[in-house]
Amino acid sequence: MDSFSLEQAQALDAADPLQHFRQRFVCDEPDLIYLDGNSLGRLPLASVALARDLVERQWGLRLIRSWNEGWFELPTRIGGKLATLLGARADEVAIADSTSVNLFKLAVAALRQQRGRTRILTDDLNFPSDLYVLQGAIEMLGGSHQLEIAPSTDGVHGPVDALLARLDADVALVVLSHTVFKSGYVYDMTAITAAAHAVGALVLWDLSHSVGSVPVTLNAANADLAIGCTYKYVNGGPGAPAFLFVRRDLQAPLRNPVSGWMGQHDPFAFGLEYVAEPGMRHFLTGTPPVVSLALIEPGVDLLAEAGMAALRAKSVQQTEYFVALWEALLAPVGYMLKTPRQAAQRGSHISLGHAEGWRINQALIRDLNVLPDFRAPDNIRLGIAPLYTSFADLYHAAQRLRQAVDEGIYARYSRQRPAVT
Repeated sequence: MDSFSLEQAQALDAADPLQHFRQRFVCDEPDLIYLDGNSLGRLPLASVALARDLVERQWGLRLIRSWNEGWFELPTRIGGKLATLLGARADEVAIADSTSVNLFKLAVAALRQQRGRTRILTDDLNFPSDLYVLQGAIEMLGGSHQLEIAPSTDGVHGPVDALLARLDADVALVVLSHTVFKSGYVYDMTAITAAAHAVGALVLWDLSHSVGSVPVTLNAANADLAIGCTYKYVNGGPGAPAFLFVRRDLQAPLRNPVSGWMGQHDPFAFGLEYVAEPGMRHFLTGTPPVVSLALIEPGVDLLAEAGMAALRAKSVQQTEYFVALWEALLAPVGYMLKTPRQAAQRGSHISLGHAEGWRINQALIRDLNVLPDFRAPDNIRLGIAPLYTSFADLYHAAQRLRQAVDEGIYARYSRQRPAVT
């Protein structure tokens, strides 16, 4: 325990080229260790000013005129900015709807395009909501497809070999979380995509736990389709609209199954027949929620300013630092590392398992001023957001995780979990 010190953590912060970005977020509780940016990112200060302008000037003064003063272009304009963080072209990304709705749109479009193929491949580490959406899509399409779930052998690493073994000419679509939500395991996008393409399958990636924390190279990987949220590492705000990516050559053959007037070629002609707008716009459906959509932009701008290479370098340095803290301080009191040890296979959150994980999580939040999150059955997830998480935060978090066990603080709380964890 003596090999780590607060002074050492503070020295790492002083040498951090990204440390000044923390000052550009609302951080009004100096003693709070916030490690839940992988669920809800902090509020950028620029978003506060933009929200005021949106409400007071754009809506309050300009009223409906604001649609012709920038609102109408928001889905594709901000999508184009986000594309730079995803290794995609600006005309391949748009902001729309929720992650689940976008997944449904692209999955149905892909399955209709892949006629004669009946299998969808995924894994048991995928976000459960994605599986629910796929099950609904299968039912809507008449039940002629099967969802095949490859099991992970350890609950941490993606079952790459099992997925590759199941790829054949009957597979229509592979759907995976690029960064796994519980363990933080990161798939090799290029290798999986190439293997799927070799048998004629398409791949749909969920980038929700990657965008803004892990470099994504959609074009270099020849990726087909992707979706993801903007309220985690992108810091777009609670419930902010999601994004979808469609590779340029697939935009014409794939049809949006939820067609609507924002994807219509000439929406204000009010024709009675749907004619799809060419390109990404035809994957839009209804009127966008302007205020929440516009507030995504400051977070995207901050990430672009910092640069994904620098963000990834800091993320790796910080996760390595915390793994070392775990080994020295936390493994001796029953914490299990449930995240890959290899940095190349790890995103920007650390999962720790403990027999008393739920009660420890409560002690951290209620007594020790640490905000992580919890995922059943025993995962305490520690989200490391390189834009604002400090090394001192990680040092204090490890000390308090140890304190929760050493002092038995967790024993104050019930094992009963509420509906929302």
